[in-house]
Amino acid sequence: MLKKFLPLLPVLLLAGCATATFTRLTPGTQSRNTDNLYPVETALDSRQQSLRWDSIKAFVIVDGQASPMRPVPLVKNRWEGVVRVPPGVSTVNYRFKFDYLYNNFGTAPKPDSVASKVYTLKVVDQ
Repeated sequence: MLKKFLPLLPVLLLAGCATATFTRLTPGTQSRNTDNLYPVETALDSRQQSLRWDSIKAFVIVDGQASPMRPVPLVKNRWEGVVRVPPGVSTVNYRFKFDYLYNNFGTAPKPDSVASKVYTLKVVDQ
């Protein structure tokens, strides 16, 4: 009976580990500023043991345009970036996307990505 399930073992092991949790660390409302750039920050938590943390490339996506994010110095699993909100616009939707490599059985690391839900940033005039 064990021989029947042995070929499925890698699939079963990977099926439950590819979950990621994003935590938005910036407020949903910010005061309008003169440069129209608003900081956003997120934390990523993953139970995927095969994920290669050193390979992560993080982006914030607004209207289909991806802008790179950078790791927060001295803090593990946190990234920061900026969202541009044009003058006269009061809300913008954005999401985080992380591209990464993961270790694969018997082959070179493989690429994958994960995206957050859509967040809304509201910009208010003072």
